[in-house]
Amino acid sequence: MSSEEKQDFKADVVAGLSASPRTLPCKYLYDERGSQLFEGICETEDYYVTRADLALHKAHLGEIAERIGPNAHIIEFGSGAGIKIRIILEATHPRAYTPIEISSEALAQSVAELSQQFPDLDIRPLQADYTRDIPDEHLKLEPPARHRVVYFPGSTISNFTHAEAHDFLVRMARIAGPGGGVLIGVDLVKAPERLERAYDDSEGVTAAFNLNLLRRLEKELGAKLDRQAFRHRAVYDQDLQRIEMHLVADRPTAIELDGQRFEFHAGDSIHTESSHKYTIDGFTELVDGTGLHSVITWTDPDGLFSMHYLENEPDTER
Repeated sequence: MSSEEKQDFKADVVAGLSASPRTLPCKYLYDERGSQLFEGICETEDYYVTRADLALHKAHLGEIAERIGPNAHIIEFGSGAGIKIRIILEATHPRAYTPIEISSEALAQSVAELSQQFPDLDIRPLQADYTRDIPDEHLKLEPPARHRVVYFPGSTISNFTHAEAHDFLVRMARIAGPGGGVLIGVDLVKAPERLERAYDDSEGVTAAFNLNLLRRLEKELGAKLDRQAFRHRAVYDQDLQRIEMHLVADRPTAIELDGQRFEFHAGDSIHTESSHKYTIDGFTELVDGTGLHSVITWTDPDGLFSMHYLENEPDTER
């Protein structure tokens, strides 16, 4: 982490702990250990999202590949371990692939593995925070590809509020450019009990993932706190159709950072992540006005998860 990134991290934490209710940006869950723990979450029995996403890819691969077409420039947001992209790359033979990942370690590892599996593929990794503006010069190809396809599997769009998700789709449309597309995964509304199990698994991996954020505050920002005073909690808000993850104080405690002291009573919490769930119609409505339009939607065989192919409107500016 650069000194500038560290300052941004500290500023975000101080702002979040000063707010009411207290909250922290979920992107800070993903340091190297956090990314490893998230990969572990994906392997738990309770977390259905990754299995459903992979099942969807396999069930509809031919149709997905047809939509992407050959000689495309595939740009993946939050590439992580690069598991699902391998299925896409094998089926589409793109002109180039740009994985964008905030973790330099995860990016280097996935690029090394993909380079071995696809030695003839032009891989152009970009270590960056994809939630921020990405200058177009980082994505240009000479000669240009037939079109760009922004690939965003999993259900990370769920972490944004509806307003943030709408604005994010506008940015994706600009990156895709005229004639380009967006292939995006979206988790679906389902029984609250199943959702809460998925985000508070019986093996305790999600709890460790959430609590790792406190370790980051200690290790990277020099915060003084008692990690044992907090526990993980996941709860589904049916009105907002979202899962919320919190770090809840079990007893009176405090976090000291940057000369400030943030007091917690028993039961006080820090909201660390939201995961919004959508109906297919609800997500289609969200896309309206972004410069994109929905072309086709697929679901996995069990109807747990969806993937949407969105196309750029002709008059969308790049």
